[in-house]
Amino acid sequence: MFDHINLIDVKIGSMLVGQIAQTPQRKIVFEYSPDFLKQGFSISPFYLPLKPGLFTAPDQPFAGNFGVFNDSLPDGWGNLLLDRFLTSQGVPLSSLSVLDRLSLIGSNGMGALHYVPDQKIQWEYRSTELAFLAEEVRKVLSETEYSEHLELLIGVGGSPGGGRPKALIKANHQSWMVKFPSSIDPPDIGRIEFEYSSVARECGIEMPRTQLFENKYFGVERFDREGDKRIHMHTASGLLNASHRYPSLDYTDLMKASFALTKNIEDSYKLFRQMVFNVLTGNKDDHAKNLSFTYAEKGWRLAPAYDLAPSGGFNGNHSTTIVGQDQPTKPDLFEVGAESGLKKSRLLQIFDEVYENCSSIRQGQW
Repeated sequence: MFDHINLIDVKIGSMLVGQIAQTPQRKIVFEYSPDFLKQGFSISPFYLPLKPGLFTAPDQPFAGNFGVFNDSLPDGWGNLLLDRFLTSQGVPLSSLSVLDRLSLIGSNGMGALHYVPDQKIQWEYRSTELAFLAEEVRKVLSETEYSEHLELLIGVGGSPGGGRPKALIKANHQSWMVKFPSSIDPPDIGRIEFEYSSVARECGIEMPRTQLFENKYFGVERFDREGDKRIHMHTASGLLNASHRYPSLDYTDLMKASFALTKNIEDSYKLFRQMVFNVLTGNKDDHAKNLSFTYAEKGWRLAPAYDLAPSGGFNGNHSTTIVGQDQPTKPDLFEVGAESGLKKSRLLQIFDEVYENCSSIRQGQW
């Protein structure tokens, strides 16, 4: 059922990007393929530039993995499912290497990268299963009931990051991510996140299409898919080797990284707009994995916004600080823009647009 892996081929479509291996010292190393060096692009510009030679992953913050490949691995919910299933099959979790876990993701990961050997757990999704999936999720979260359908839950939603249960589905010929409430969410979290996504759009924030499935489950169209085409994506966490489990970045870091990557000042203004929205509406779970970049024909771009909902963040503070402040004031927001070389007149315009359009969910005194 499962084989331990010593060498992984990393691919985009049929093209070999490179190979990942583990040294006798248990270090993870990567090397681009000769053909990809000629025809490809850097899949992680700050830590894996497109050049020949062997790269060695740092020990932290991704347990010896490279950030771009860590982006392919599941987070809280996906790891819970996978670990429970492997344990039920008699696989010692301590025996799993980074390569083993990448192989278990195979082609089920987010973005364009996929991994060979592909040992993913597959399950054919049927559109009538949402209510059934929600019930199986509830059983897993209850800790007192047993779900006999771990393979199904892994197959349809065990690969995306984040702590909330998810399912990756096809609807109306498009790819969607549908979320279910976690054990700490209010029962109507789907409606709340849908409202936030709608207000964010009114505030001028670039958002994927969103909808409420069965009038209760929040769904967002995947921006890493265009029909059957897979789009390479990279979280700010993976891009900058920054953990999302504790505050590790400031919005000034993100603004500078965004411009260095995209060379597009418009993306910096988009990021400023999203920061203002997060602060005004109490989305404090604005950690480094909740912001991404995509790579397509026109190069790197800031990805559409996602995971916009009220949250407590890190001990009630913003997970990404604002010029060092985790409970920022209005001047702090503009200082981020000023340090990023953005025009004050446009920053004022963006703030006013967001402020006026988010009144229904705005929090605090401004």
